[in-house]
Amino acid sequence: MKSNSDSSGSVLLTKALPAEAPIIQNLMQLYTHDFSEFWPCTARGDLNPDGRFEAYPLGEYWSRPNWSALFIWRNRVLAGFSLINDKTHSGQAANRNVAEFFILRKHRGQGVGRMAAAHIFSLHPGSWEVAVARNNVQAREFWRKTIQNANSAADVCELDVNSAKWNGPIFRFAWRIDQCARNEI
Repeated sequence: MKSNSDSSGSVLLTKALPAEAPIIQNLMQLYTHDFSEFWPCTARGDLNPDGRFEAYPLGEYWSRPNWSALFIWRNRVLAGFSLINDKTHSGQAANRNVAEFFILRKHRGQGVGRMAAAHIFSLHPGSWEVAVARNNVQAREFWRKTIQNANSAADVCELDVNSAKWNGPIFRFAWRIDQCARNEI
């Protein structure tokens, strides 16, 4: 387990176990709902007849090396999740990639996401990539500030990609080991 605190309260990360996949799927429903505003005039983000969004393919997060599912907690209350893998949107190599990152609206704007992101990066020092959908302006600004203002981030580069595979900014950077903040989950 990893913890830290500031005005946002206690922020912890815990590794999600395969048996906890339904919890991630529940959170993914909220995440997809938030994202659906960026997919107007497309079938993407439509509800199934049962009133739910499509299930997210999670199996590889427990079966592949360098892939993980993490819960984000604030003051012992579930506040979000993150999915980490090693697949990049840029096509360039990176040790890790933030595949998905979600903070419940109630906890946004209070430093929870910034602290959680720093904890995640500190778990795996090295090269990282974070891709943001072009229309998600708030997320772009969050990641830009979080990465650029972090003392542990080096060689920060923001790519503007508009291809068949990805449309939006991609942040690439190296995260250096911070001995004071690094603890394993």
